[in-house]
Amino acid sequence: MSQCSTLYPTSLTLQTSTFPSKRLVSHRESRQRCLTVSATTLSPNQGIQSQSSSGFDHKDTEPSRPKRVMIIGGDGYCGWATALHLSKQNYEVAIVDSLVRRLFDHQLGLESLTPISSIHNRVRRWKSLTDKTIELFVGDICDFEFLSETFKSFEPDSVVHFGEQRSAPYSMIDRSRAVFTQNNNVIGTLNVLFAIKEYREDCHLVKLGTMGEYGTPNIDIEEGYITINHNGRTDTLPYPKQGSSFYHLSKVHDSNNIAFTCKAWGIRATDLNQGVVYGVTTDETEMHEELCNRFDYDGVFGTALNRFCVQAAVGHPLTVYGKGGQTRGYLDIRDTVQCVELAIANPAQPGEFRVFNQFTEQFSVNELASLVTKVGKKLGLDVKTTSVPNPRVEAEEHYYNAKHTKLVELGLKPHLLSDSLLDSVLNNAIRFKDRVDTKQIMPSVSWKKIGVKPKTVSAYSNN
Repeated sequence: MSQCSTLYPTSLTLQTSTFPSKRLVSHRESRQRCLTVSATTLSPNQGIQSQSSSGFDHKDTEPSRPKRVMIIGGDGYCGWATALHLSKQNYEVAIVDSLVRRLFDHQLGLESLTPISSIHNRVRRWKSLTDKTIELFVGDICDFEFLSETFKSFEPDSVVHFGEQRSAPYSMIDRSRAVFTQNNNVIGTLNVLFAIKEYREDCHLVKLGTMGEYGTPNIDIEEGYITINHNGRTDTLPYPKQGSSFYHLSKVHDSNNIAFTCKAWGIRATDLNQGVVYGVTTDETEMHEELCNRFDYDGVFGTALNRFCVQAAVGHPLTVYGKGGQTRGYLDIRDTVQCVELAIANPAQPGEFRVFNQFTEQFSVNELASLVTKVGKKLGLDVKTTSVPNPRVEAEEHYYNAKHTKLVELGLKPHLLSDSLLDSVLNNAIRFKDRVDTKQIMPSVSWKKIGVKPKTVSAYSNN
């Protein structure tokens, strides 16, 4: 495709054989036509039960209806699993996505370990299996006219915002990717805030932040706020932010913008500072192969535990960056969807900016490598570990103790990383090991060598 040669992702013009071409409707057309033609041939919701355990009761005399949730970035790793989960729980769900994440794979020569269907086939399959409709809007939230018409058409009660470029390494490839990351993430979120203010002022924003906003301070990390005593005076202030990439810094800007609009406009928002997610399956994605979620293992989009499991499956040494003492919070993909549901079911108050630290356990990179080695040997794998030069600028040995109690208080029942769970992730990697491109395993993006000139696909090979 011609767009693959461009370095700036142009999501609105994306046309490939993988994604069936669908015309975006005129923004002046009716709600019925917009829902039918904007992205898919699926009909609008019909026959959905008027009462749902996940729905909320309006204070007027009308019967309660299922809560309407717009999932921005619903074609992505966390977004797709969340869309299916909420739909199964009888929420009315709409996915808004530009499909640009798939374009990144084409540009960089990457591919999910698991084969993933087009978003159109995904939602059609979900409809055929469950008789539940997921509405689909294909477009870029940085285009405010598109986002406005989507808001007016779907009328969401909650917006779950996954629609951001989510990779720190991607943001550090070159100037163009750094600019794209900050523009896409910060402007996109600003547009969502303005859309809520203009069209759905009572809508609850559930925003996926990152634990990476905090950095690795030498004190305990609180959940969003810290009480400080200074020169005899006391105040509770936003916890200091120390983003360690252009991606993480975009998330810091998001948090500041959301906090300000809550204060100025009375928006209700929950910022979920998520840890590193692992795993690929949820109850819903296991229902059919066309519902399978993506699984990234490369050095740009793959997260630590997922990458280690794939490396073990193909006999590649586990790539520990530097000393391996880097410690972070981790959670299962099944807990991601559970946390989002809890946030929606227990919304923030008007004008409230809540911050939840969304993870269940803390591990260092070395600890993860040891766990994968132990479970891999039980499966007959000869797992070895190697230290590679750290491409990032970060502390490799540090104090790390982050609080994460608020979601547990709301009812989170975590899936902790047991041997049996790690066994499942490893077996999934073994199942698809023939799809692994070993040239994508080693890190290829250096924080210190980021430059002005765009880097092309040819840069992503073993040297």
